[in-house]
Amino acid sequence: MPENTDNKASQSETQAIAYKERLNSWAIARLLPDTQREIVARFRSRSDADGYMQHLRQEKPNTSFMVVFDCKREEVVV
Repeated sequence: MPENTDNKASQSETQAIAYKERLNSWAIARLLPDTQREIVARFRSRSDADGYMQHLRQEKPNTSFMVVFDCKREEVVV
């Protein structure tokens, strides 16, 4: 009996997406009142996040941002 290759293709695609999501653990958070935070962007490396945070600070100097290592998944605002 032949294998169902359609199921394997979709399963490997799902696994690839899950792996890709795990790679972007560095995030830039906008600090909100009452110790809340809002994820603005995600990056694979800390240096990429630091570079983009410098850009954000130039664009929005009155807003507080912080680079965080975020294990749990949240929606990105931007």
